[in-house]
Amino acid sequence: MYRLRFVPDKTSIPFMKGRIMGLAVSAILSFLSVILFFHPGLNYGLDFKGGILIEARTTTPIDFAQLRSALGGLGFGEVGLQQFGSPQDVLVRLEEQPGGDPAQQAAANKIRQAIIGKYPGTEIRRAEAVGATVSGELFRNGMTAMGLALIAMLAYIAFRFDWPFGVGAVATLVLDVTKMIGFFVITDIQFNLTAIAAILTVMGFSINDKVVVYDRVRENLRKYKTMPLRQLIDLSINETLNRTVNTSVTTFLATMPLAIFAHGPIQDFAFVLLFGIVIATSSSIFIAAPILLFLGERRLRPGLSAAQARGDGAKGEGEPKKPAVSTS
Repeated sequence: MYRLRFVPDKTSIPFMKGRIMGLAVSAILSFLSVILFFHPGLNYGLDFKGGILIEARTTTPIDFAQLRSALGGLGFGEVGLQQFGSPQDVLVRLEEQPGGDPAQQAAANKIRQAIIGKYPGTEIRRAEAVGATVSGELFRNGMTAMGLALIAMLAYIAFRFDWPFGVGAVATLVLDVTKMIGFFVITDIQFNLTAIAAILTVMGFSINDKVVVYDRVRENLRKYKTMPLRQLIDLSINETLNRTVNTSVTTFLATMPLAIFAHGPIQDFAFVLLFGIVIATSSSIFIAAPILLFLGERRLRPGLSAAQARGDGAKGEGEPKKPAVSTS
């Protein structure tokens, strides 16, 4: 029976020849993302900066100028209106109101009443009011969750493999996360609890992909005891390439409908996930593997010189007779 393969059998791509370029491009993109984080900065959502958010669907197309004028006359400061989906869908945003949580709730109730009064039969699909105390606590908890996830992944990889594997995986995850922060800034997608969930999802997907590659490296270290590390890593990546590409493509295709047809936080989640899948898949090959090569030259191949371990000018006695064969 014919099976669809994105990567042909007997693939033997020398990925480690581009290790320096891969690390350099990744470092530059991460550095630029850090700059973007400080200026112009993230578009923090209601969860993290406080305020009022109301999502409504009216029975007739909305006149945004009239609605903005009506809501602006309530005395709650600048009102942000955003159309999404159909002409009957509107997202109303207000800054945090002075007076704490009771003032937030009162303002949200008046906004709802004003919209319904202007457009009778309006369906209020979502109404959120978050104060400064709650938003600050949510932000701290979200950052703590990301930090604990990184620590847990480092401990897991180091325990299952060896410390060069753990350092390589976590360093790659940090670079992946910084690029995703840059993606949030460039696309102006709101950074909120949904964003944290998307980043954690990508981190889990990314570490899973790296475990697959690292596990094959560990198997080949036992099988080919004198093969230079550079050639062994290339062999391991090629052997797992079909599985990596198949998993990434199927996950990407499964997420794409949400990015196209969904609206609001779900659509933002899907866009971040699509970007994260691409970043996580490429980083397993062009970042995690080169870091392992540099860190593991002496520890993983203690009997070889650094040049032999890298495969520079030397050919390992234990290398396979046939080209690398991709396995799904």
